[in-house]
Amino acid sequence: MNAPMVYELRRPKELDPTKKYPALFIMHGIGSNEQNMLSLVEGIDEQFFIFSIRGHLSQPPGFAFFTIQGYGKPHREVFDEGVNKLTSFIDYACEQYPLDKSQLYLLGFSQGAILAMTLGLTLGNKIKGIVALSGYIPAFVKEEYDIKPVDEVSVFISHGEMDQVLPFEWGLANNEYFRQLGAKVTFNTYQEGHSVSLKNLQDFTNWLLQDLEK
Repeated sequence: MNAPMVYELRRPKELDPTKKYPALFIMHGIGSNEQNMLSLVEGIDEQFFIFSIRGHLSQPPGFAFFTIQGYGKPHREVFDEGVNKLTSFIDYACEQYPLDKSQLYLLGFSQGAILAMTLGLTLGNKIKGIVALSGYIPAFVKEEYDIKPVDEVSVFISHGEMDQVLPFEWGLANNEYFRQLGAKVTFNTYQEGHSVSLKNLQDFTNWLLQDLEK
């Protein structure tokens, strides 16, 4: 079976053939690629199968998962296609690799964070955790998508207080939305712009490893 999307895989060096492993699906920001995100997960590939996924659309100098028609407004049809492709990819990975389906995590930055949160909402408690770095949830996702229960999902949301690309208020809204749905939310803010600081990286890495033990 061919993979529905291009991806880079990191896996534990010494695999136990009798064991199934947690999985972390990573999605990059607009104009980036699957290689750029791997620096964020160095050191945890002994615990996880890590799938860094390339957006299927060309967006020089890299790729994208969807296009944008206005501020905070993705093109709906293109966005839907990206969500469907990513959902298919998660299904593909679960079929092809020894993954523990009760320990699936999503991680994304910017456009990737938008998709990580959206996928978490559409897959619900099939997902164990979400790491959303500087994103938002499109209005049509909240209003028209089939939102599944997320009361068993752990969510790490972070946002830069000086984010010049996606306003800090959108991070506050993400936090509030997931809390209202009953998810277990950790919300961290940082004195930074639209980026991932070393402190942010350390915080979500620790959060991931701790949540894995729960």
